[in-house]
Amino acid sequence: MRTLLAALVMTTALVAAPIAQAETLADALISAYKTSNLLDQNEAVLRAADEDAAVALANLRPVVNFVAQGSWTKFNNETGGFLQQYPTPYYENTEGTGQLTASILIYAGGRGKMAVEVAQEAVLATRSSLVSVEQQVLLDAVSAYVDVRLQQALLDLRNASVDLIGQELQAAQDRFEVGEITLTDVSQAEARLASAQASVSAAEGNVLVARERYKATIGHYPDKMKGLPGIPKTSRSKDEATQVALATHPFVEQSQHEARIAEIQMQIAEAAFLPTVNGQASGIYGYDGSGNHGVGLSLSQPVYQGGALSALYRQAIARKAAADAGVHQTVVTVAENVGRAWARLTSSGTLIAANEAQVTAAQKAFDGVSEEATLGARTTLDVLNAQLELQLAQANTLEARAEQYVAAYSLLSAMGLLTADHLNLGIPTFDPEAYYNQVKNAPATSPQGAKLDRILKSVGN
Repeated sequence: MRTLLAALVMTTALVAAPIAQAETLADALISAYKTSNLLDQNEAVLRAADEDAAVALANLRPVVNFVAQGSWTKFNNETGGFLQQYPTPYYENTEGTGQLTASILIYAGGRGKMAVEVAQEAVLATRSSLVSVEQQVLLDAVSAYVDVRLQQALLDLRNASVDLIGQELQAAQDRFEVGEITLTDVSQAEARLASAQASVSAAEGNVLVARERYKATIGHYPDKMKGLPGIPKTSRSKDEATQVALATHPFVEQSQHEARIAEIQMQIAEAAFLPTVNGQASGIYGYDGSGNHGVGLSLSQPVYQGGALSALYRQAIARKAAADAGVHQTVVTVAENVGRAWARLTSSGTLIAANEAQVTAAQKAFDGVSEEATLGARTTLDVLNAQLELQLAQANTLEARAEQYVAAYSLLSAMGLLTADHLNLGIPTFDPEAYYNQVKNAPATSPQGAKLDRILKSVGN
């Protein structure tokens, strides 16, 4: 595939000098991945979800608390009262106790284990959401890279048009001086030149806007940029693309995990009608060695709560139905997005061919009209109109090529394949399991804490 710059060379006869050490599209994608605040934010959200799984597991374990109490009291015996029987004017009393208690959930109808499953499914759903964010970051980077090149190419085209119209204006003035044309022809050329100069100003503004978008998306302003690589491979047919999307797209996976969460939460709401059994053990120790110990069981059974448990259960059923419908709708939406991206990609190829044919014809027409004008068979306005038609055809070709390129990456995104790993960017990527594997068993501060610190530092970088 020819690049936008190559297309510009073909259509405007501009020659570009070789660019040394220019930034490639892959470089831009890598920079966008490494500097994205959105990715940093959602990676932190995933780590928080990992900790939710650890908290849910910790709720199944015993809870041990220690409470120490101490007191010191000094009584003044000089004011009278019952303490006057002591021979000293002051009386001091010191007391101290320590209490150790432990409790554990023995039975809750399986709600504790189901809460762990909910947290684990939430982790998987959040991972899928992170992949969606990664795809959007990379697609935005492709679009920003292509847009800078397109706007610069359009600016070059507008500048070339100004130069060409300036030559036509000079020719019109020369012909006017010898009486071949009227002042009206000169004025038409002057008006067209002013319009072309205004188009240059607008194109310069578009370049500045594209550069700002590039910086926001990729992390720095564009400098030297290499030509675009070939269009990435997608799929051989729309049906094949749809099958891949329904099997791998993060939106589908996320909705499936959310539906599973809703199902488990319905089971939790049903189990809320069952009794809860807790075990307790305690020991109290005095500073003088006295103390006592005890163990016990407690059972609580909902008897009547004003219908709240029934309402919560019905609510959970409704939410499960909503989540199931959400899965079906997500499938429809993903399939639609694939179809739209496929249509956009295929139609862009046809559009490019038509625009290139228009450029060829417009170039011939412009050359012919220009030659006829030198013979007096055409007016200056005819030449300017032919030049404008050529310029529009050239601009449309550049825009169609840019559209085709972004459409190919949009189709990859719609298929769920626009990731750093699939694009083989060759950089270390975020490992969603690294942090989870360290915290899933709910470790306390221990030697594992050092590992967690290293992980957090690595993902922070």
